[in-house]
Amino acid sequence: MATVRLTVNGKAYTVEADPQTSLLSALREQLDLTGSKYGCGEGQCGACTVLIDGKAQRSCVTKVVAVSSKQITTIEGLANCERLHPVQEAFLEAGAMQCGYCTSGMIMSAVALLQRNPSPNESEIINFMDGNVCRCGTYPRIVSAIQKAAKSGTASSAAKGASR
Repeated sequence: MATVRLTVNGKAYTVEADPQTSLLSALREQLDLTGSKYGCGEGQCGACTVLIDGKAQRSCVTKVVAVSSKQITTIEGLANCERLHPVQEAFLEAGAMQCGYCTSGMIMSAVALLQRNPSPNESEIINFMDGNVCRCGTYPRIVSAIQKAAKSGTASSAAKGASR
């Protein structure tokens, strides 16, 4: 077992973990941050997506020991007190979820996209979000939500704050 120091959503944590433990397992099982979901376990579906130093990364295939000096943001860290992140608001307004299992990963990827490109066109959204799987097929509403968040103008500045 290794002692690993993590910074998650701006808070410092210390976890004991086997070097092969995934970040997702540490988040869910040791820190009780269950918003990131276990989907495929192979980094292919995107349900476990978190931001690591502002970049979308699959936490199920990321070893916890590899992120000890990095800033990790989970879905739980996006809202600012009682106010949802603009991307979260846009997903709600667009009805961009059905069962909701993929939603946290979709939102985290969308935040990373808007941080990189505050005004993506539809094709850029589709290309960036490729690899985030929605089993319910709400892709048109997801794209619409991301476009809505981008148009709000506040999503990219909030996204930059999420990477801190």
